[in-house]
Formats: sequence, C-alpha cells, structure tokens
Amino acid sequence: MDVLSEVLRAVRLNGAVFFDVNARAPWAVASPDTRDVRDRVMPGSAHVMPFHLIMSGTAWIETDDPSQPPIRAEQGDVILLPQGDAHYLGSEGCDRVRPNMAHYHRPTDQQLPFRVSEIGGAGEDTRIVCGYFGCDAAPFNPLLDALPRLTVIKAGPDCGKLASHFITAALNEGGANRPGGETILAKLSELMLVQAMRMYIDALPESSEGWLSGLRDVHVGRAMQLIHGDPSRDWTLATLARETGLSRSALADRFVRLVKMPPMQYLGRWRMQLAAHALEQPSASIAIVAADVGYQSEAAFNRAFKRFVGQPPGVWRRTHPAAGRAAA
Repeated sequence: MDVLSEVLRAVRLNGAVFFDVNARAPWAVASPDTRDVRDRVMPGSAHVMPFHLIMSGTAWIETDDPSQPPIRAEQGDVILLPQGDAHYLGSEGCDRVRPNMAHYHRPTDQQLPFRVSEIGGAGEDTRIVCGYFGCDAAPFNPLLDALPRLTVIKAGPDCGKLASHFITAALNEGGANRPGGETILAKLSELMLVQAMRMYIDALPESSEGWLSGLRDVHVGRAMQLIHGDPSRDWTLATLARETGLSRSALADRFVRLVKMPPMQYLGRWRMQLAAHALEQPSASIAIVAADVGYQSEAAFNRAFKRFVGQPPGVWRRTHPAAGRAAA
C-alpha cells in the first residue's frame, strides 16, 4: 500500500493552474487568503492551498507572519502554503502590493491559465506558474498539518527540471487553445505535488517528527501501510505490533512520537475520513457505511463518528457542505 497516494486519493486532491507569470525585476505580486477566493478558483473544494513553481529566475516569498522571514526560491523550486495563507512574491527588496481580486475567477471565455506578461521593470527575468490544489480538510487530512505553513521544496538535480519541462510543454500547447489543455495542466500539477512531496520527505533530517517522517520510518511506516491497506480489519495494537516486528509499547511510543497520536486513534480518524466520503452518496445507508469501515454495529459507528468528528453521521450528511453538494 502506497500511503501517500492513498491519502491524496481519499482527500480528493485536484489541481488547477491559474497564472503563467513573466516578470522582470523589480516586480511584486500578492495572493489573497484562499478562504476569500475558494469558491471562485476551486468551486466545490472544502480546502484550497496555493502553489507556485519557479520555472526560471528567482523569487522571494513572504507571508504576514512576522516570525517568518522571506524565503528565496530558485528555478525548479515548488512553493506550497498548505493552510492557504495570504502571501507575497517579488524580486529582492520589492515593496508589498495588494492582490487584484478581479483576477481570481474561473474564466468563461478563455482557457486557464491567465497569462500575465511583462510586469515589473527591465531587470532579471523570472517565470512562475501559479495555481491551486483543492482537497478535503475534514474529518482527517494528515497532509495539511504535516507541512510548515510556508514550504519551499528545493528542486533536486533532475526532479525540478523534469516538472518544469512537462509543464512548459503543456503551457505551450495550451497557448493554442487546444481542447483538454486545462485538464493536462491540472493533472501535471498534481503529479508535480507528488514529486515535490517525495523530495521533501527525502530531505527531512533523521531527527524530524510528523506524519511524513512516520511514512519514512520502517516500523511506523509499515503500521500505516497496514492501516491504509485494510482499514476495516479488526486491528488492535497487538496485531499491528506483531506485523511490524515491535512490542506493543515500542510501537505505541514510536507512533506517538512521529505521528503525534496513538495507532488506534489514527486508525479511527482515517476510518472517519473514508466514512464521511461514503456518506456523501445519498443511496448509502449509515449501517452499510459503518460495516464498510470496520464497525460491527451502527450504534458503535455513530459513537465513534461523533467522538472523532464532533457530530453524528446523520447530522454530518445533512450539514457538511461537500456532502450537501453531492446530495444535491
């Protein structure tokens, strides 16, 4: 079981490339908090996070957090803001500007991306592809808390160039307004994210902690593979420990240190993510959903769902925006 791929699938990751920016120093652009533009740029997504791929040149990025200094990004680097924070991009030393909210919408008379050319002055050239990833945030998306609020994933010797090469080819094709251009760019951006996440995991220090470090750990990673591979199985700490080659206490301690929650809590939260997705289907009964995610009775499932999610499954189905859209 490829845990990262399974999580990306279950939280319904989807991408969109919005802007192809050609700038010359000095230049500056601003991006609003995605809560203010979510329904305009990624309608139907519960959570939206922006990304930027530096195709050529360099850029400085910063947020409104005074404790976070500006970060320099170079060709092939991928910039992610998992919580959707407002942020600013520009050449070195440029003053901040305000975002142009009129740019944040899905066009009806042209294909994405919007092409923003020749902004700035007459200095160094920089080209950036900017877009968004939409996904579920609740009940459980471990990726959102696994990354810093501002993440610059440095390009490897080949990986960053590979992403830039394919996206450049797709942008050139999109310039001809050929059918399917938006979809090609969207899927390439999703592949770019997977590639960037792999590079980020590989670069983590041995002493790092968190969900991504858990994926890399031999024993915790194995436990997560088992959970995601068969979430409806009647797992216990003892069976997980036996399968991973550790004692119960050793696995529990290691899992908590890296993933920040016990294995059984992780299993329960992941089951709720799968269940919440299934509940969006109007034809799926709560009893069937409960059985599909490993509960022998509807009552036990109702108690677990309320404990992990904060409301009963029936209320979630009626009130959660994504569930409501699916039912409609």
